[in-house]
Amino acid sequence: MEDVLAYIGIGSNLGDARANCLQAAKRLAKADSRLKIRLSSLYLTEPQELKAQGWYVNAAAEVKSPLSAQDIFRLLHHIEDEMGREREARYGPRIIDLDLLFYDDMVLDTGELIIPHPRLHERRFVLVPLCELSPDFEHPVLKKRVCDLLKEVPENGQRVLRIEVEN
Repeated sequence: MEDVLAYIGIGSNLGDARANCLQAAKRLAKADSRLKIRLSSLYLTEPQELKAQGWYVNAAAEVKSPLSAQDIFRLLHHIEDEMGREREARYGPRIIDLDLLFYDDMVLDTGELIIPHPRLHERRFVLVPLCELSPDFEHPVLKKRVCDLLKEVPENGQRVLRIEVEN
């Protein structure tokens, strides 16, 4: 199979959230030597649906891969499980959250896997790191570039602050 471009959302707000996000990206890179990964900057982001929790650290990863969408989805769940992800409260605190956002221009809904991610166009914590990686990537359903989708999402209640990384 020819390599495709996939985009992964990465987030954490439990423990050392910054280290958790970086660890998840490392695990993804080590899971299959054929994966070529480019990671965005890290961002401190305001929680959304469930406000009474700590802020998140979020990032996005661009992945060139020969794997199918379903294989990437299973790999992401495997990494979450390895890192101790517990699926208790929806939108609640989590040690790691890995979401398959885009898989080339695929549109898919299996019930378990929906591509593109159904709410990414409403979330600054997803769009800001995506715009850093690929501002001109076009949402295959909405037919808008991710940088244009970001302009449509109000900042109010969705603060996203770039984290400076020490050398």
